[in-house]
Amino acid sequence: MKKLNFLNKLKKEESLKLIEPSEEISKSYLTKSEKCIKVAELAYNAQIYENAVSEAYYSIYNSVLSLFFKCGIKCENHSGAVTLIQKIFGLDELHYIFSEFKKDRIDNQYYIPILGTEPINKEKCDERIKTAKEFNVKIRAYADNLKTNEINNIRKKFEEF
Repeated sequence: MKKLNFLNKLKKEESLKLIEPSEEISKSYLTKSEKCIKVAELAYNAQIYENAVSEAYYSIYNSVLSLFFKCGIKCENHSGAVTLIQKIFGLDELHYIFSEFKKDRIDNQYYIPILGTEPINKEKCDERIKTAKEFNVKIRAYADNLKTNEINNIRKKFEEF
């Protein structure tokens, strides 16, 4: 119930709303997602693991936004996007991954590690990039297989909460 109240708050603020579905915007977010994963790999190869994890997160986030725009949902809040994946789309496994990546991104982007320690190591970073790629494949496959009636049902579910 708490999450639905949060989504309703976002609706009232108009940072979450239904819009006209757009394949063009959806594809643009997929392109942005692909660029983010490339930047994540570049940062990884340069041993800048904090930034690599952040870019892996943004790759996931942009793939999710692509799905939203395909369905005609505009969401300007990261936590709202995480919640929608579960509450509107019912993608529990992807919700869990998205949520974990969001936490990692916040930890690595906003908090400074103690001098001489690494906030994220090479192995975890490598795993995060691989997981982001898998996530993106799954979310894109889901979006590609959506039929018009399924999109209409998603939009109806969105309106009802």
